[in-house]
Amino acid sequence: MRTAIVKCSLLIVLLLLSSYTGLGQHPKESQPRPAEEKPAAAVGPAPALTAADLEAFLDGVVPVQLERDNIAGAVVCVVKDGQVLFEKGYGYADREKKVKVSATDTLFRPGSISKLFTWTAVMQLQEQGKLDLDRDVNDYLDFKIPATYAQPITLRHLLTHTPGFAEGNKELISSDAAHIEPLGQWLQGHVPPRIFAPGTVPAYSNYGAALAGYIVQRVSGEPFEQYVEEHILKPLRMEHSSFRQPLPKELEPLMSKGYKLGSDQPKAYEFIPASPAGSMAVSADDISRFMLAHLGEGRWEQVQILRPDTAQVMHARQRGDQAQMNGMALGFYEESRSGHRIIGHGGDTQWFHSDLHLVPDQKLGFFVSYNSAGLGQSSPRNVLWRRFLDRYYPYTPPAAAAPATAAADGRAVAGNYLVSRRCDTCILRLAYLATGEVKMAAQKDGTLVSNDLKGPNGQPIQWKEIAPLLYRNADGQEQIAFVKGSDGRSTMVAGVDVVVFQGVPWYQHGSFAVLVMVGTLAVLALTLLLWLVAALVRRHYGRKLELSGGEQALR
Repeated sequence: MRTAIVKCSLLIVLLLLSSYTGLGQHPKESQPRPAEEKPAAAVGPAPALTAADLEAFLDGVVPVQLERDNIAGAVVCVVKDGQVLFEKGYGYADREKKVKVSATDTLFRPGSISKLFTWTAVMQLQEQGKLDLDRDVNDYLDFKIPATYAQPITLRHLLTHTPGFAEGNKELISSDAAHIEPLGQWLQGHVPPRIFAPGTVPAYSNYGAALAGYIVQRVSGEPFEQYVEEHILKPLRMEHSSFRQPLPKELEPLMSKGYKLGSDQPKAYEFIPASPAGSMAVSADDISRFMLAHLGEGRWEQVQILRPDTAQVMHARQRGDQAQMNGMALGFYEESRSGHRIIGHGGDTQWFHSDLHLVPDQKLGFFVSYNSAGLGQSSPRNVLWRRFLDRYYPYTPPAAAAPATAAADGRAVAGNYLVSRRCDTCILRLAYLATGEVKMAAQKDGTLVSNDLKGPNGQPIQWKEIAPLLYRNADGQEQIAFVKGSDGRSTMVAGVDVVVFQGVPWYQHGSFAVLVMVGTLAVLALTLLLWLVAALVRRHYGRKLELSGGEQALR
């Protein structure tokens, strides 16, 4: 989950935002991530991806991360060619009691990775003919999503994060189980405003995922948590997993503590009212079977949770503004790298931070989760995944000369961009303007730089144009692209396709918003001060403030 968008989420996304809280990517979750390290240069053949080599590699990286970033514990699971290649816990599930992390038994909170189970449930009902991905979601609900736009919201929109909902973080996470309402009641009481027409602008939505889970509940006739247990968890023998809140009694002792810093006292268990969006608790060993099932086109051993054709559709690209950029599948988002198409999802609660990646052409799955927010100076999961790819799948992007129009293109797209995962009508609008913005500046040769997107050396990333309006990190593989709209403004496409960054006019720039806010507060403060001074002056001269009724009201 993700809370209000802040500058650090702009550096590591989402997605996330995943943003990317509040639950997500993710935000964090969704935009170009900093190049924590340059890709390793390929010297001779890459090491063979074996259990022994992988253990040596991870044992050399993860413990250092825990120590450096003040994280209590982590777990890593890698599946390959239909079986678990490696899984291991690092550090502590309970630091005070010295309980070590177990890949088999310890439960972690994967945050928005929970959504993949929700989307799988939707696709199960779709292949049974009980759900139509292109039907108005209001047809499945016992309340109505207001018709802000002519186009209805469909399940396909929910699966691709394009229903157009504004961001809403109110009552998204609680430390008190008493705050958990029935899912339908919570959804009905938290309908967010709609700021985009359905199917037009990606804007990551926890509410949309929770709504899909409620539709599963309504159509199946089973409570959402029970449906997932009966149709996904039990068939895959995921005995250390649950969406239930509080956890079942037999699982409570296995739950890892969550920490802000690993050296701090543990935090209270996080309760998530929008449960289909992020309430899952799961062990690494359990989630290995979920990854294997998706890599096996819906099949694990003798268990088929999706038909092969359904799994293929779910994993296929559904939308994307630029062919050269990552797009959305159904629930999964593309995060291709190192010459391979990769699909996956990130997840964040306040204390747990996780990633799940699938590389279908390699029959490879990778899951990692940390039980502490840590120092926040880098993103350990991003560093780990990239170092894994650089070691076993080294890759050098093809050389590309800058177009002759590079300088003009740079000037054309330079400006301020506001993330689409935002609220335009709530009191937090000013906060989004002030902190949810990326400013791109153009150098003379057309190279783009942004003080909001810096590398590990603290310097802005250099974005070089490699094709018209397509840019690549000069020191990495990340790309950003720009799309010109009919209004003449550009949209920046970056990272994963759960948000975009929209060009904004000068009066919506964050700096202008801050200036207006400071100026307004200064005027108010000065007014109060002058009222006091005027009252003292009148008292000194024995004068009264003589105003008519209308003048008093105006004053």
